[in-house]
Amino acid sequence: MEITEIQVDGYEKVARCRDDETGLHALIAVHDTTLGPSLGGMRLLPYVSEDEALFDVLRLSKGMTYKSAVAETGLGGGKSVIIGDPAKIKSPALFEAMGRFVESFGGKYITAEDMNIGIADLENVNKTTKYVTGLSREKGSSGNPSPYTARGCFQGARATAEEAWGSDDFNGRTVVMQGVGAVGLPFALMLQEAGAKLIICDINHEYAVKLGKEHGFEVIPDAGHHQVECDIYAPCARGAGLNDETIPELNCKAVAGCANNVLLEERHADMLKERGIVYAPDYVINAGGIINVGVEVSPDGYNEEVAIERVDRVYNNLKAVYDVARRDDISTLTASGRLAEERIEAARATA
Repeated sequence: MEITEIQVDGYEKVARCRDDETGLHALIAVHDTTLGPSLGGMRLLPYVSEDEALFDVLRLSKGMTYKSAVAETGLGGGKSVIIGDPAKIKSPALFEAMGRFVESFGGKYITAEDMNIGIADLENVNKTTKYVTGLSREKGSSGNPSPYTARGCFQGARATAEEAWGSDDFNGRTVVMQGVGAVGLPFALMLQEAGAKLIICDINHEYAVKLGKEHGFEVIPDAGHHQVECDIYAPCARGAGLNDETIPELNCKAVAGCANNVLLEERHADMLKERGIVYAPDYVINAGGIINVGVEVSPDGYNEEVAIERVDRVYNNLKAVYDVARRDDISTLTASGRLAEERIEAARATA
């Protein structure tokens, strides 16, 4: 196994791991640990190049710093990515090697579940490092974080509705949701139970049709879904969906979804502001999962009641973001970043 550091300005530690024996090719980025050890998920994707993977892990780890700061988890920001086809390269040996890579950070980085990584994979990682969260309940961890992410998104949608219409009453509101997977589906069901009409789409259209029949959702094709008239647009799958092409075509009053990196570029938050669309910054609204697993590293260990109480604070965190945005006449993304930086600087000042 060969581990080499990559120097990146503004990041505490970035490293590459190559292991010929298992085929592991991975990157870990630790952005900031001012507020505590960095915690962020591990994802496995068929990146076309290491440069693409590096871009992803850097962006995601910085996002985790801000997410944890706004959510007041007492944690910093980090992320890990494994390069490869999840259908081909997964093996216990590969994840054990990944565990040794995580261990080399000496607790500066704690990993968790993300795209194409399940509890079984993390259990293999856990064989060679203790710095793993989100394991099974039987092992004393918190299990699948998706329900907690969905719960936080619902609380964030309440705050967003209040910002847009002065009320969190979803009766008569229409939500277009793109992506109804492990987080999107429970989020959709919570909105529906609260009175919203759900219009869904998914890259797997047959799956969306199946869910539509089961739950009474209206189903539309994935192509052009962002143009459909609605009150809230909820992107809950792929990132970069809000960009120069799509933002002018939006037909909604608010954007509140659980996907990561919804904006292609930060300036797109200003475009949404100019259009009068209330945008719930993704790393604020979808923080429920990281809040939940963050409870695992508390001195008293995991407690679900504590986790739920903290997840529900996503509502308060978004209210604070919207207050700053209105007060300073800035985009909600800029406001959330400002809130995060203020909390980080306050911690540095008292260190």
